[in-house]
Amino acid sequence: MSKTDTTGESGTGPGVPEDVAPEVPEEVPASEQGVGASGESGDLGKAGAQLSTAPQERAVPGSFGGPRTPGAAGAIAWTFRETIGWARWFWRQLTSMRIALILLFLLSLGAIPGSLIPQSDANELKVRTWKQDHEFWAPVFDKLQLFDVYGSVWFSAIYILLFVSLIGCIVPRTWQFVGQLRSRPPGAPKRLTRLPAHTTWRTDADPEAVREAALTLLRRRRFRAHVEGDAVAAEKGYLREVGNLVFHVSLIVMLVAFAVGQLFKSEGGKLIVEGGGFSNTLTQYDDFRSGSLFDMDELVPFSFTLDRFTGTYEAKGPQRGTPRTFEAAVTYTEGVRGKERKRIIKVNEPLEIDGAKVYLLSHGYAPVVTVRDGRGKQVYQGAVPLLPVDSNVTSTGVIKVRDGYRDAKGKREQLGFPAFFVPTYAGKGKGQMFSQFPALVFPALNLGAYHGDLGGNGGVPQNVYQLDTSRMTPFKTAGGDVFKQTLLPGETMKLPGGAGSVTFEKEIKEWASFQVSQQPGNGLALAGAVAAIAGLVGSLFIQRRRVWVRAVRDENGTGLTVIEMAGLGRTESAKLPEELAELAALLHTQAPTASEPTAGTGPADPDTGPADPEVEVEVEAKSAKGADK
Repeated sequence: MSKTDTTGESGTGPGVPEDVAPEVPEEVPASEQGVGASGESGDLGKAGAQLSTAPQERAVPGSFGGPRTPGAAGAIAWTFRETIGWARWFWRQLTSMRIALILLFLLSLGAIPGSLIPQSDANELKVRTWKQDHEFWAPVFDKLQLFDVYGSVWFSAIYILLFVSLIGCIVPRTWQFVGQLRSRPPGAPKRLTRLPAHTTWRTDADPEAVREAALTLLRRRRFRAHVEGDAVAAEKGYLREVGNLVFHVSLIVMLVAFAVGQLFKSEGGKLIVEGGGFSNTLTQYDDFRSGSLFDMDELVPFSFTLDRFTGTYEAKGPQRGTPRTFEAAVTYTEGVRGKERKRIIKVNEPLEIDGAKVYLLSHGYAPVVTVRDGRGKQVYQGAVPLLPVDSNVTSTGVIKVRDGYRDAKGKREQLGFPAFFVPTYAGKGKGQMFSQFPALVFPALNLGAYHGDLGGNGGVPQNVYQLDTSRMTPFKTAGGDVFKQTLLPGETMKLPGGAGSVTFEKEIKEWASFQVSQQPGNGLALAGAVAAIAGLVGSLFIQRRRVWVRAVRDENGTGLTVIEMAGLGRTESAKLPEELAELAALLHTQAPTASEPTAGTGPADPDTGPADPEVEVEVEAKSAKGADK
């Protein structure tokens, strides 16, 4: 026979009747009465306490000082208490999960301008160019420190507050959780039938035998269980709080990893033409940035040569032009006198050397150009790397001749040739020039020509891919137009007035851009991220719950044993009633329902009958699940 009421699962939430309140002794403070599933002050006594380590707010601002006694001494005491109360309230707010999430969100927002706006520590030249192009916003962004986001006061303040918030949240909750692990599950409330999920039946078995069977059953189901008084108390799901704490600790680990990475990192870029090499020293980088605590002596000693770059592309179909092969063959040496080794570097497959990683970023073309003066003397020859501007590797750049050139009159000058290169020439005769495929199918090079002063002697850094024409004069045609010409491989452009010539050689080399990084915090950040995901999964999918089994003699004098089972969870879920029904069914096999009450004894229970409690419990559990939905 069975009597079941599985209307919910919350501890002191909507499913807990008000008449359970008398179970809490009057001398127990409200703060010690426990927290139910809803998180409100509970009325289940110890049975509903410590289901969570989340801190509870006990006062609101303005109530810390209490009544103010008359006189100066009372005012001073009240002010002191109020100040201490405000400080504690502020600390509780700072260490709450709500504030931690807000700070984490602000940290994410703060990183947005660091990604969109050029940063001084990454590329000072880009910052200077941006300021020239945005004269109105430049001083505003300077005051807001948006050109140095990660080193700004406001970003550091958010970062430190988040760090303090997480530590202040984790430490007390960890000690509280350790105390919970060392203690036993609390004893059963007086009225188990008033809990949201419960069941009861009568059996012929002795109470001691029932309690022993229940203890064995619950321990077999990995509950922490013990007998206290006339009931078995059990608890399960501690890993939920472990997952919660692991998640918080992992956030701290990732913050520490971020700090270590920013302070001790080094990162530099290098563009290398086929046949060219690189040695990992500061002077070899095209651009270099490092953390404030990075020591240049920590640069890993190695060198490598770019033997060749290989890029193939889809030739037909809707994905025409999509890269299929993108790899750089290099010969590298570890240390000063290391053995030469061969390696293929691909995208997302860097070359790793003693903690340093060499990434392949991009590639382009470097036409080989020969420049001669008016007397036919060669003054420049080399492969000129040009920067792509679209997916078809249409490229632009500048050829600069700084030394050795003399004009037709023998005067020393410098030359500058704005270059526009297309690997697959299209648009001829239509007034425009563009590339229709990224591979070298029909290459063409368009050159302009300027003479004068390139302006490299003023000490101000220049972009090697741009031409400053402020102190230069363009060569002009007989008609007065700016002199320009499009060349195919092997063709030569003669400058007006016998000023010399430029030859576009048949050899076209390719270049690759590499990034060399030393990030000491990457492994720590990865470990923190994996642990955070694992902790989050545990805190979301593991349920903290308690189960009690009471077995006592029937007060009606029937000689039977009354078995009461009840469960309490931290959150509302249909899983607890289902689990309780399963446990009750298993226990029922060892303590089955008595067939009939003993004749001549007290009145029969109106709820008793021939029904099988296992079936009835299962039905009630399903009904509770439907109600929960």
